Amino acid sequence: NSKTFWTTTGMFPQELIIGFPKCVKISKVAIQCYLVRTLRIERSTSKDPVGFEQCVEKDLQHTEGQLQMEEFPLPELQATYLRFIIKSAFDHFVSVHRVMAEGT
Repeated sequence: NSKTFWTTTGMFPQELIIGFPKCVKISKVAIQCYLVRTLRIERSTSKDPVGFEQCVEKDLQHTEGQLQMEEFPLPELQATYLRFIIKSAFDHFVSVHRVMAEGT
């Protein structure tokens, strides 16, 4: 639902973990967020959300009054969990509106 979102509590870093029922192959991750400055995506192939390793880190552009829409190609990435770490922001509070992962 595009009218719902996850918001931070005002201090950084903040993290959001998404789990899959089993290990999957991911080719691309897309995120819609607001006021995120630096975002890191990590993955874990463990049964539990531990042992994360960094996949990508990027500084996002500030889009005043609009959602930021970023795509991250991650060819043949295997993951059971994805951790999104918001390292810094353009404001005290940011929001994540949608996360999409493509693959098999």
